[in-house]
Amino acid sequence: MRPVGKAKWPKKVDFAPLTGAGFASITMSKEHPLSNPERDFILDALRQNVRLDGREVDQFRPLNIAFGDEYGHVKLQLGKTNIVVRISAEVTKPHEDRPFDGLFNINLELSAMGSPAFENGRSSDLEANSTHILDSVIRHSNALDTESLCIIQGVSCWSIRADVHVLDYDGNLTDAACIAIMTALQHFRRPDAVVKEGQVIVYGVEDRVPVALNITHKPLSVTFQTFNDGTHIILDASRREELASEGELVIGINNAGDMCFLSKFSGAPVDALAIVNKTTVALERVKEINALVDKALKADLAQRSKQGMADESRAENDR
Repeated sequence: MRPVGKAKWPKKVDFAPLTGAGFASITMSKEHPLSNPERDFILDALRQNVRLDGREVDQFRPLNIAFGDEYGHVKLQLGKTNIVVRISAEVTKPHEDRPFDGLFNINLELSAMGSPAFENGRSSDLEANSTHILDSVIRHSNALDTESLCIIQGVSCWSIRADVHVLDYDGNLTDAACIAIMTALQHFRRPDAVVKEGQVIVYGVEDRVPVALNITHKPLSVTFQTFNDGTHIILDASRREELASEGELVIGINNAGDMCFLSKFSGAPVDALAIVNKTTVALERVKEINALVDKALKADLAQRSKQGMADESRAENDR
């Protein structure tokens, strides 16, 4: 079996800001809490439909994406929240109860590098909550076709792993991680593999064109924070806004409007009509973000074309 080679990538693709119209209970032990005047100021401003950074209530912060030097290496910045995602692949044995399926796992760990409030090696409610939502929106909705990862039924398959690293945390960790993971999955290319005489042979990129993953749909999570007994709902809250909020509404949806996740965490009840309206907002934002991701991937392909790597980026091997 030959080692898998590395491909050189363009350095960076930047997105312009999106434009458009945490749990409050998750306060980490080393995090400085909001003072009562700060909280009252944020709540009073929201009653007048004013946010600290001047955004509209349904507007995302500026979104930037950069590609690294390996397939599936993505750095995403949403406001001041910075996320790095790396996709890796290895040949392993499938689960006994799913002999035709490959494996896909999302690994999110919060460290002190992202925020002084995080403790290395110690799980938090924020980590568990975000991992649960990411699993529900991406993995459980079959965004990645795991059947296409099967090599030999019940014997060998590809195991795909998404590692999420938080460099800077300033709110809305889940949405930032979800966008970065979906972008990285679309950008990733696994090595080609064939079966000869019962043995799995993995080819390096110098021998065969690497293979793109089979993405069935492109769901994203869209997180809203609720305030003032559920009467005010805002999109993409900063950390200070999260600390002042009373609850969280998360909607997982794809471009076709298929909803794969909906949950209201803590806080006062939210009117059903308000949830319907926010679902419409979520669909609009998901379409905008996926369009920006597609644009970035095409720009990456154009850069590869200039470097003579276009075939490696887009081609499938003859079977």
